[in-house]
Amino acid sequence: MSAYQKLQNKSHNIECFSKKDEVVKIVKYPSKKAEQKIESIINRGVEFNPGDVRDVTAMIDDVRKNGDRAVVKYTKKFDAPEMTRGLMTVSEKEIKAASKRVGRPFISALNRAARNIEAFHKKQVGRSWISTEREGVFLGQILNPVEAAGIYVPGATGGKTPLVSSVLMGAIPAKIAGVEHISMATPPAGDNSINPHLIVAAKKAGVDRIYKAGSAWAIAALTYGTETIRKVDVIAGPGNIYVTIAKKLLSGTVGIDMVAGPSEILVIADKHAKPDFIAADLLSQAEHDPMASALLLTDSEAIAEGVQKEIAAQLHRLDRKDIAEQSLARYGLIAVVPDIQRAFDVANRVAPEHLELMIDNPFEYINMIRNAGAVFMGDYTPEPVGDYMAGPNHVLPTGGTARFSSALSVDHFMKKTSLIHYSKRMFRKEAPDIMRLAEIEGLGAHAESVNIRIKKK
Repeated sequence: MSAYQKLQNKSHNIECFSKKDEVVKIVKYPSKKAEQKIESIINRGVEFNPGDVRDVTAMIDDVRKNGDRAVVKYTKKFDAPEMTRGLMTVSEKEIKAASKRVGRPFISALNRAARNIEAFHKKQVGRSWISTEREGVFLGQILNPVEAAGIYVPGATGGKTPLVSSVLMGAIPAKIAGVEHISMATPPAGDNSINPHLIVAAKKAGVDRIYKAGSAWAIAALTYGTETIRKVDVIAGPGNIYVTIAKKLLSGTVGIDMVAGPSEILVIADKHAKPDFIAADLLSQAEHDPMASALLLTDSEAIAEGVQKEIAAQLHRLDRKDIAEQSLARYGLIAVVPDIQRAFDVANRVAPEHLELMIDNPFEYINMIRNAGAVFMGDYTPEPVGDYMAGPNHVLPTGGTARFSSALSVDHFMKKTSLIHYSKRMFRKEAPDIMRLAEIEGLGAHAESVNIRIKKK
């Protein structure tokens, strides 16, 4: 019998861990302490430093006015000192070279992920429709893709950690939507290169042009267009705080997927869960950012204690230990709830980016979920399955915005246009009511637009 099974069977005699093991505190819910922590997580939001906003605003204005010259200036300053206008676009020669530098195991994994992502997103494709249910009235809606989309992919640290999944998750839905031209922007390494895995992934996903540009100046260039970088209609993809600020400032001038905040995970677990699995999953999000949040809600005190101890043990094996420790100290929580129903009540308040159900037969609880970016059910469906392979998009609403927004999808690259036609007979039948409503709103010209047709014999 494992130590965790002993804990489950003898929860009344739980070992007391020393302070050094308490990376994350265990609290009872409901309680004042638990409420304070939950509220701090819900309200942490995306905080913008005024100085950063000023910097990004200046960069955007510079790119809008000076195009390539501004993009090259910022790229040389922050990323690649030898960048020139002629090197901003990944060449066919670079694409061919990249295909020879990646291994077969990568290609196999890439192909599998692409197939799964494509299959899932194809089910999202909507259809145009028409209705003639009211005699003399023709109504409808036509769906069209945007003409051009930009996929932003964050920089690879020293070119060594290419976010291949971000390429697939952004470009594949755009391609399925029918977008005519897909651009990708990603910051180059110091030698002006782009990691070959990113290039190969981009070609697999249907990207037409790859630009060596990052941060706020890349977002501005995609929004306004430059001599080299094509103007787009929608920009999707995660990025650093400068990217996030730029997307927020430019939203309305260009379509965006969302204003993404720090990563977050909430796990609901019962006595059947495995503490080592839960701890690993909480840490997988905590290592992203000191602002990331990781919550466990369980009705088992034994599970709470087991996870607390596992977090302390696993944390020391992480390369990003310091980041994860900061995240857990500020926005980590293990709460023991009276029952699983209460756990779902809290989860719906938090509206987490990632919700994991580590409970016996999670399918029975689906109808309790109202607010979540994505739901991962069962012991063998950790959040990274969704990040890379399952098929649903991993660009998800954060900071509680799952209350009103959804994952990146085909719909983000589509436009819906209404169609309306009235016969003369139906127009005359409804005209008095149209004029009455226009007059109530004080819009006389609206009413006259209708009236002039009634007077016409």
